[in-house]
Amino acid sequence: MPLITYDRLYVGGRWTEPATAATIAVHSPTTEEHIGTVPEGAEADIDAAVAAARRAFDDETGWAKWTPERRGEVLERFAAALDARAAETARRVSLQNGMPIAVAQNFEGMFPALLLRYYAGLMRETPQEETRTGMFGGAARVIREPVGVVAAIVPWNVPQAITFLKLAPALASGCTVVLKPAPETVLDALLMCEAAAEAGLPEGVLSVVPGGRELGAHLVTHPQVDKVSFTGSTAAGRAIAESCGRLLRPVTLELGGKSAAIVLDDADLASNIESFFAATLLNNGQICWLGTRVLAPRSRYTEVVDTVTGLARSLTVGDPLEPSTQMGPLVSSRQRDRVESYIAKGLSEGARLTSGGGRPKDREHGWFVEPTVFADVDNAHTIAQEEIFGPVLSVIPYGSEEEAVALANASDYGLGGTVWTSDPDRGEALARRVGSGTIGINAYVNDPSAPFGGVKSSGMGRELGPEGLHGYQVLKTVYLDGAGT
Repeated sequence: MPLITYDRLYVGGRWTEPATAATIAVHSPTTEEHIGTVPEGAEADIDAAVAAARRAFDDETGWAKWTPERRGEVLERFAAALDARAAETARRVSLQNGMPIAVAQNFEGMFPALLLRYYAGLMRETPQEETRTGMFGGAARVIREPVGVVAAIVPWNVPQAITFLKLAPALASGCTVVLKPAPETVLDALLMCEAAAEAGLPEGVLSVVPGGRELGAHLVTHPQVDKVSFTGSTAAGRAIAESCGRLLRPVTLELGGKSAAIVLDDADLASNIESFFAATLLNNGQICWLGTRVLAPRSRYTEVVDTVTGLARSLTVGDPLEPSTQMGPLVSSRQRDRVESYIAKGLSEGARLTSGGGRPKDREHGWFVEPTVFADVDNAHTIAQEEIFGPVLSVIPYGSEEEAVALANASDYGLGGTVWTSDPDRGEALARRVGSGTIGINAYVNDPSAPFGGVKSSGMGRELGPEGLHGYQVLKTVYLDGAGT
């Protein structure tokens, strides 16, 4: 396979020489081979990117001052350019992080363009100011304006979809953006830059500077940044929140999760097994909202354990570029080590392994872990409380619905979750009692029209829906006298 190589960075809307000769080498999690190289950004590259974004935003005739219709035209072209690259985007993501290609084609190939079109249309359709009658005889004009220069930091697990959770509403609102992708997934990020250049995004509106944590910290605290949007670990999110708190800088944080999949006593898991898989083990278990704690009624506990175990054993593990693959490798050897350490912890704390727990015997290379299921898990066990970020499920028994809700809520996290039942009304009533930013009934789907985000240690702020657009806007009130109405 030919190496995918870039020697320039996309800074200020141009392909530019990087500030240093440092590079990021990308390795396949399937073969462990070197598959690509890109420049590694330095603080000087961030400074140049932020300066370009600042100029573009402050320009009195620039992007922020364009009408929503005019910006929408550019975003439609951007979406079309992404569509033309959708297959290659999906392939590159699978090559880099092990996402099964069937998943990548939807999440990474299709979703970004969909989000651009959604927010371009929403911005055109939504009035950006309103006049309110005052209580003292006058009136007030309430105006929504773009917040300014946005620092966006995205992880490696679903890199393009998460990128556009930020880019699409930020660009539609008139903001300019400096994006820092994770070092593990940079080849897709620079392909996205090719689409941006083809679409004709104005100079300075978008820059992409790959790098590690130190580079991200420099971007977060840069004095010319107006807003930070971060998706990643709770530990990193806390550090970013502290920095933004000191700076009084608005921040959106989408962090970790340890969501509960609550199986009620009337559930028909066998008939919903594909949806159950998608809500618990999708993308090799490397999605923050997955329901990795399966809460099962004691009256059907053995049956649920057998069903979940059978699902795990039935999954096709292999090369993520093969259409039949359901479970690929983890993103890195370090991530595999982390997951394996949690499996060892589960065994040491007394949980019963019913499936997996090791590495596939037919894979000589690659960072694979077998789909793993633990039974007889106590909700206080480490594997039930800490985010593992791999294909590991814990099946936890409960007695009553009240106990199921209490167990679901006995977590530091509150991002996702599901309820499985033959009675949707019963499911919704229970879902309303779970302390989580999102939850699904017999499935879990992030719909672009509705807000997504968490509570507690899962973060703050919302992405998707109109609320996602509002996160990139600030409110200005103009007080008018009686004659001004």
